[in-house]
Amino acid sequence: MNYIKHKLAVMKAVSLLTYKEWSAYRTHSMVSIFVGPVYFIVQYFIWTAVYSGRSDINGMQLSQMITYFGVTALIGYLTMDFADWNLQMLVRTGKFLTFALRPIHHRFFALSQKIGHRILGFFFEFLPCLIIFIFLFKVNMMPVSFGWTVLSIALSFLMNFYLNYMIGLTAFWLVQSGSIRSVFQLLLRIFSGELIPLVFFPLPLQKLMIFLPFQYVSYVPTMVYTGQYRLADITMSTPQIVGVQAVAVVVTALFSEIIYRASIKRFTGVGA
Repeated sequence: MNYIKHKLAVMKAVSLLTYKEWSAYRTHSMVSIFVGPVYFIVQYFIWTAVYSGRSDINGMQLSQMITYFGVTALIGYLTMDFADWNLQMLVRTGKFLTFALRPIHHRFFALSQKIGHRILGFFFEFLPCLIIFIFLFKVNMMPVSFGWTVLSIALSFLMNFYLNYMIGLTAFWLVQSGSIRSVFQLLLRIFSGELIPLVFFPLPLQKLMIFLPFQYVSYVPTMVYTGQYRLADITMSTPQIVGVQAVAVVVTALFSEIIYRASIKRFTGVGA
């Protein structure tokens, strides 16, 4: 019990410090308020043209599609991650040595940082865009099940963190992992459902994506938000898909630890 209290105290301290640090640059976060609505407007005109003369495509009506991209944008504000960039910078400059000597797992420290950063994002990005979507664009942003949606987004938060952290770990082998990070971010945007709902992909590709972790970052929480999960002709109830998502997060976390232990053996402190 004391161990858990200590961990929570450390997480709270790091999160609060990160929140205060990034609060000094909150105008940077506020600029992104315009990114979500602009992205939404572009998607609105594209899909309005696509749906011209059609009532639905792949089982999705235009109103559902508009809601889908609104929800996707909001979830992106809550789960955005920078662990890969931070980690590769620490390794490249040799500053990771300071964390190797501390009595705290760097991944836990990075997760605590992300919590503080996304709390700031909640107030300066998520809430303003939610208000814009509801009152300006008249989009129904009410989740079908609030509790399940919160849980799914929390799992999405963790999944995105673990995936990005593992990409950052490649810096222990390559020192500069910027190119891998760029490729990964492109694949993540495509196969997470951020750019297009996954049900629009060919059926063989949909079946492949069931076994990949990407859908749990954006597509699954969005489907839980709207209350209708379907992929590769497979439908699941909200509790079922959230349960699968939880298992996927646990497996990814364990895999992240395995890679971390293999990576730390390669650290030489170059640049320190």
